[in-house]
Amino acid sequence: MEVKPIDYRYVILFIRRCLDMHAWEQIQITIDYIEEHLSEEIKIAALAKLASLSQFYYQRLFSRLVKKPVNEYIKLRRLAKASEGLQDNNERILDIALDFGFSSHETFTRAFKDAFGMTPEEYRTNPVRLNHFVKPQLLLNYTLVDENVPLVSDGIVLEITRRNISSPQYFIGLILEEPIDQMPGSGNTGVDALGKLWDIFHESKPTIEGLKEGGDELGVTYMGTKDGYYRYFAGAEASSNEEVLGFSSWELPKGEYIVCSFEAEDFEHLVMDAIYKAHKYMFETWLPNHKLISKPFAIERYTNHSPDTTSMEVWVMPIPEE
Repeated sequence: MEVKPIDYRYVILFIRRCLDMHAWEQIQITIDYIEEHLSEEIKIAALAKLASLSQFYYQRLFSRLVKKPVNEYIKLRRLAKASEGLQDNNERILDIALDFGFSSHETFTRAFKDAFGMTPEEYRTNPVRLNHFVKPQLLLNYTLVDENVPLVSDGIVLEITRRNISSPQYFIGLILEEPIDQMPGSGNTGVDALGKLWDIFHESKPTIEGLKEGGDELGVTYMGTKDGYYRYFAGAEASSNEEVLGFSSWELPKGEYIVCSFEAEDFEHLVMDAIYKAHKYMFETWLPNHKLISKPFAIERYTNHSPDTTSMEVWVMPIPEE
């Protein structure tokens, strides 16, 4: 019997993946530690020791898995928490700055403006939804579940199922187009333009004729009209595809969908944290590992945007195998 030579490329890939699977657990330990100690001094030496790695290897591994250098990640997570503190008008901005590791009001203001394009005072006067760098849950990069099997991770419950709709569904809403690098969950910070779009839509919603009473709300991400841009549709279910002046329409095609259902502790965590982790799990882990490709749109489906909502779904339509 002929013995085929070993292809060492696959051996190296296998070993590297095994090392990554061990390494992500060590890095996740430090990510969790950082989140619990944002108000304290955090030294890289202590984090490396916690991960049982040298400082050099720890920083390289952290940057590779988290996509940010350690100190920048810490700063971004501090800014995320500080922005929550700014919503309390009884707290002095200086106290918030000091509570989250910034040495002065000026240092905090400069970092906040660099990240979000406005000063803390401007944000407090005119609060808007912000894109934060979300705390990663690296487990989602290395855990594969079967369909109809829930995955629980860091307060989020995910489940992948299949869904068929026998006829098209119609939605009326508004469309925004912006650069891809401003997409929420991309890792960049700034004002959340999608949140603002939803606010504008909800202000107009009572005046829109033809919407289904109690119908679902839909957010759709798809290709923009020019390179480097994407489009986002925010709307609600309609009775027909009849056009409404001043609004756009979206038709959800009939057919089979892969659906990622997920839950979080509250609506804020659902739309500012869980949704990005669900997207990442679906597109970077679940679909590639099942060798599936989806059509070029991704759907967020909500029952509504009320503060009581704690669950929603991401829908994608797989391209049939030839």
